[in-house]
Amino acid sequence: MTVRRDFKEPARYRPDLVIGREELFSDAREQLAGGGSVLLHGPAGIGKSTVLRALAAENAGAARTVLRCSATESESHLPFLALADLFGLVLDEVAPRLPAAQRTALESALTGRGESTLQRDGLALRLAVLSTLRALAAEGPVLVVADDLQWLDPASAELLGFAARRLGDSPVRMLCAVRTDGEEYDRHLRACPPDTLEVRLGPFSRTQVSALLDHRGYTGLSRSTVRDIHRTSAGNPLFALELGRALAESPARPRPGEPLPVPTSLRALVLSRLEMLSDEARRTLLVASAGARPTLALLHAAGRDNAEAETAQAAALGLLATDPEEPALRFAHPLISAALYAEAPAQERRAVHTALSTAASDPIERARHLALAATGADPEVAARLAEAAALARDRGAPSVAASLGLLAARHTPADGVPGPDERRLQAAEDAITAGEADLARDIAREVLTRATVPAERVRAWMVVIEAAGQALGEVDAVFPQVLADAGDDPRLLALVHYQLAWREVVVDGDFAKSRKEAAHAAELAARGGDRRTELMALAFQSSTETLMGHPDAPATIRRALQEPQDPDVVSHHNGAAMARFRWLLMSDQLPEARTAITALLREARRRGMVESEVHFSRLLADTELRFGHCGRALDLAGESLRLARDSGIGESASAMLASLAEASGGDVDRALALARESADHAEVDGDQLYLSLALAALGYAQLVAGDAQAAVRSLRRVRELEHGMGVHDPARGRWQGDLAEALVRIGEPGEAQELINHIRVHALRLNRASVLAVLDRAEALVRAARGEHQAAVAQLTSAQERLAKLGFGLEEARAAFALARLRARGQGPGGYEEAARLFRRCRALPWLRQVDEAVAAGPAVAEPVPAAAPAVLDGLASMERQVAALVMEGATNREIAGRLFISVKTVEATLTRVYRKLGIRSRVDIVRLAAGRRTT
Repeated sequence: MTVRRDFKEPARYRPDLVIGREELFSDAREQLAGGGSVLLHGPAGIGKSTVLRALAAENAGAARTVLRCSATESESHLPFLALADLFGLVLDEVAPRLPAAQRTALESALTGRGESTLQRDGLALRLAVLSTLRALAAEGPVLVVADDLQWLDPASAELLGFAARRLGDSPVRMLCAVRTDGEEYDRHLRACPPDTLEVRLGPFSRTQVSALLDHRGYTGLSRSTVRDIHRTSAGNPLFALELGRALAESPARPRPGEPLPVPTSLRALVLSRLEMLSDEARRTLLVASAGARPTLALLHAAGRDNAEAETAQAAALGLLATDPEEPALRFAHPLISAALYAEAPAQERRAVHTALSTAASDPIERARHLALAATGADPEVAARLAEAAALARDRGAPSVAASLGLLAARHTPADGVPGPDERRLQAAEDAITAGEADLARDIAREVLTRATVPAERVRAWMVVIEAAGQALGEVDAVFPQVLADAGDDPRLLALVHYQLAWREVVVDGDFAKSRKEAAHAAELAARGGDRRTELMALAFQSSTETLMGHPDAPATIRRALQEPQDPDVVSHHNGAAMARFRWLLMSDQLPEARTAITALLREARRRGMVESEVHFSRLLADTELRFGHCGRALDLAGESLRLARDSGIGESASAMLASLAEASGGDVDRALALARESADHAEVDGDQLYLSLALAALGYAQLVAGDAQAAVRSLRRVRELEHGMGVHDPARGRWQGDLAEALVRIGEPGEAQELINHIRVHALRLNRASVLAVLDRAEALVRAARGEHQAAVAQLTSAQERLAKLGFGLEEARAAFALARLRARGQGPGGYEEAARLFRRCRALPWLRQVDEAVAAGPAVAEPVPAAAPAVLDGLASMERQVAALVMEGATNREIAGRLFISVKTVEATLTRVYRKLGIRSRVDIVRLAAGRRTT
């Protein structure tokens, strides 16, 4: 098909709908924009056609002619069919310009009139295709769009390749897609120009699968279900969408431990080769599909005596992937296993699970098969499953424990001890630990519909509250109900008041009330003999006291660390060890803090505590960032953010830290986007605690980006939020130095000095040495802005030395940079060598770019303010007088920015205020004022 200038694609192919392919899409777009060609390749269903259509829609506007073909397998035997699709509508236009022999050969091939073949008219046809493309290109750019290149008839492929290799500088671009399915794509490059960019489309991540399902309207699926869809589809977007559609349309969801239902459309796609298997080989594969990690030994133990021959037959048909070094059998695609299992009758599946319940060597696996083989309530099966769940919990597999716990509840008799709901609640608590908050919430809500025992109801309410995460405002209505259910039982009341302590700080931002609630919860728990809740409450009390700068914080931490301890609390992200880490970090004990958080992260991973792993990865990144290890911080922050997005836990906090890491050592634009994402999450959740941190990260990124005005707006709001919450420890967010520096840049040194004076009181009281050094660095900038050059140099030198001793590498480098700018009196680029070296050591790329800009701007002068500014400037503020005086000297805005250590944007904004106050219109009028002439 040929489409001319008005080429349009349906809205569904707009580039902004190409989910999960942003980076690849950008590479292909850049290649096409530069006049190059692109070949997309990957397995069936991976999204090649979607990307191809989106790219075609975007690039069609720049082409005078768009030639399209889309081959099919059933038509691949018809010679010249693709060529007819491409040139059919332009043949009449181009034919008169072709030599007679070429025209005759081409018309014969495209119309079917005559007996044109490659053997007889090979050279004429080849030259005709080349001449046709050149003739079209002579009138304007040509875009050739070819989908499913693998089905191109051989004759068309040969002719297209001949022309593509000889187009040279002609403005002809090719955009092609080919299914590779494990094959090499190189042979398909022969149909494309030599400079073609090959782009492989790989599988989606779990986050991308989730976004795709949401975009298509399958929004009711739980995160655990999305996880299963991602695993079963192996990240293939087509397969994922089909599985999501089947689940969305199914009235009943699969039971725990069962594979997902596979729709007929996908069964036909992946099971066609099964018809070539013998019945016995098919039964052997069914046993393999039901096993968690099938091996030949397991198949033999399950009664499959000819497993070797039967699996070899399956491998020959491409159903199994073979690896001599891997004992476990692996299906060529997870969907084959799921479809095979879904196709089998229920009775046959139960027989397979019965065989595997004795054949499997692992007790957890045996218990799972026993449950899937049984029907109805069975106390023995339930007990075996509960034991397996406990074993999975101990192994650090809480997600498996939750699944086994639900199976145990289903097989527990209504009058059993423990009862089915008690086992469901344990499964819900395991799901919380595994980061499957939506599954936990669903289980708890179900229990609440029938539970009457206060302890079970309160326990279920606790799961609902925990599942809300930072969005505690959404469950405000729960607290009166759970207080009523708790009655006067101190154990139950302790649980409620512990959650109320969190609510006070997250929703209302009131640290004082939060501290009182935590202390009350600890007292109630001690009275009721609940050591775990007592330890959690003490840990939270100590954390609030630390952030408040309360003098009791060290004593409360010691109480929380006293024996006896609870292993779950020790490694919990809100436990006493975490409170101790926070104290170490805020007290500038960086090596000890890193050791503590590294141990906590290792234990959380061992125990499968997903939420704790998210937070500990983030906090280790924060620690590395304070050391100035920006590269390491970027990796850890990215890891935390990926895990947070996959699990839906701690997204605001992880995005906030990722923003800080990007602004320090990565991409500033990405830092700004992440900070805004973090703030948006916190705003939506009503989370005051992380909103202030997100805005602090945003202010820092804006400062690094050179937008001091925006940084001031963001950081002033942080100041208001922390004041309202009662946070008095400046080591919490460490934003105060950034705000002071931004205030200096916009010409407000007086406000900066007031802030420094206020914060210094708290920093001295709490002995926050690094905060004091950063405040001194900021105060030196204030002095420099006021013309106190020598005092500023002395203060910056001292600040840099102290930060170096404390191990704050990035802050040390920032002090060295400020000092270099102050000292660059005619020294030229050499004055910045120390700052550049320190930033390189930190891998602080955005800051290194600032050093380059400072070097390019040229040397600064020692005294930025003239000794005697004209009297006409007396009514201006300090920064306004300095800027106006430098204009009178003839300095450009860029030179003024360099000499006053502010941005060009700040110079422009300051000049606007000067014009308004002096009643003038331009910098020319300022010069006239200096000369005593009239302005007009």
